[in-house]
Amino acid sequence: MVFSSLLFIFVYLPAVLLGYYGIPFAARKIKPLTKVKFLNSITFRNVWLFAVDFIFYGWGEPKYIVLMLCSITLNYVAGLLIHKYISNRKTARLILIINVLLNLAMLAFFKYTDLIITTFGGKAVGIELPIGISFYTFQTMSYPIDLYRGECEEQRSFVKFGTFVALFPQLIAGPIVRYKDIADQLDERSETLEKFSSGVQRFVIGLVKKVLLANNIGVLWDWYKAVPTSELSVLGAWLGLIAFSFQIYFDFSGYSDMAVGLGRMLGFEFLENFNYPYISKSITEFWRRWHISLSTWFRDYVYIPLGGNRKGISRQLVNIGIVWALTGLWHGASWNFLFWGIYYAILLILEKVFLLRWLEKIPAVFSRIYTLLLVALGWALFAIEDLSVLPGYVAALFGANQLISPDALYWLRNYGVSLVILTLSAAPFLTNQAAKLSELRPKLVEYARPALILLALIICTAQLVDNTYNPFLYFKF
Repeated sequence: MVFSSLLFIFVYLPAVLLGYYGIPFAARKIKPLTKVKFLNSITFRNVWLFAVDFIFYGWGEPKYIVLMLCSITLNYVAGLLIHKYISNRKTARLILIINVLLNLAMLAFFKYTDLIITTFGGKAVGIELPIGISFYTFQTMSYPIDLYRGECEEQRSFVKFGTFVALFPQLIAGPIVRYKDIADQLDERSETLEKFSSGVQRFVIGLVKKVLLANNIGVLWDWYKAVPTSELSVLGAWLGLIAFSFQIYFDFSGYSDMAVGLGRMLGFEFLENFNYPYISKSITEFWRRWHISLSTWFRDYVYIPLGGNRKGISRQLVNIGIVWALTGLWHGASWNFLFWGIYYAILLILEKVFLLRWLEKIPAVFSRIYTLLLVALGWALFAIEDLSVLPGYVAALFGANQLISPDALYWLRNYGVSLVILTLSAAPFLTNQAAKLSELRPKLVEYARPALILLALIICTAQLVDNTYNPFLYFKF
């Protein structure tokens, strides 16, 4: 697995870019090596991406390439039919409903069959979850829905539509890219050295988040997750939970940064997926900053169609409950994810009814502590899939066992500096300082940036070689 990671960074990605652009780069424009007109066209670049997307996906799971092709074909054909019958709203609506049901049935079969069987006392059949199916199913569904709503144009090119669905930078774990957001970029996109270099920088930042921050703090969570809850001290339980909170943030936001960076290298601009969620002053604000693409997807395709806030407060609260129950289930085929979604539904309903008004009146430091505490408790529900273990862990957090243990002090000494770095990195502090330095010493920053990017890449490579492989947490969703 370590070899696969290194192969992707140093072999596959350069090969993709070489075929996409041709080398060398010239002036401030990226100029292709060949003068053959077709090889320089957007058509060739889409065909090239369509091919390498499937090579990338087949690298991990070749047997599920057919499944993805079926998903692409299903939604592509649905788009053609909806466009054909758009003047007959009843027929177009029926086509859309059938298409949505088929998409959800495919997702449910692979993701929830074993959960349903075991819930009713049966034996799990062991259906493997195709990598990225939760993400690309939502992406493909967005196209026929938006087409029916009149929010995008029909896409007649199967290659362009397939390129949108299988675009390898964000294929496995998002962000969830909607067709209407990049439709124009499939037809025309600009590639410049400035954009390419910005993409490289963003990719390496994501790599640093994953390899140097998430993986290292994840070791602490893995240790505490294995400790019997009866042996957990208060300090140890909180250290473990804080470790997971940092791990999942830097793991997932790191992947999103890498996706945005890779997309930018290829001329695409993806919407941001994270905006410093741990500085939020309410749970409502947290979900405007965390996994933004998923939150907006459920808002636009579930919450608003259910009536949103247009049918009175009672109906709005019901809609919030439905959306967050579905959000929980989307994350995994385990009951703890459903309860996690319900947990957030309750918090968001309470904030909607009265808590937000109270939070706006108190000092920001207290509203941030309130948010961080509830988010951390939510991560306990998210991370501990065995519901028989969860009560013991929560009890340990609030003093069921000893206050401090030798192991907790040991881990605190070892990870103290790391926790400070993680805290600063999870807030805008370092970004703001870098921006100020760039204003004060632009030449210094201009010359230092490439060296720092190269150094970071070397350190990440050394870390990958030295440690065991640790896949992105959201690969399993």
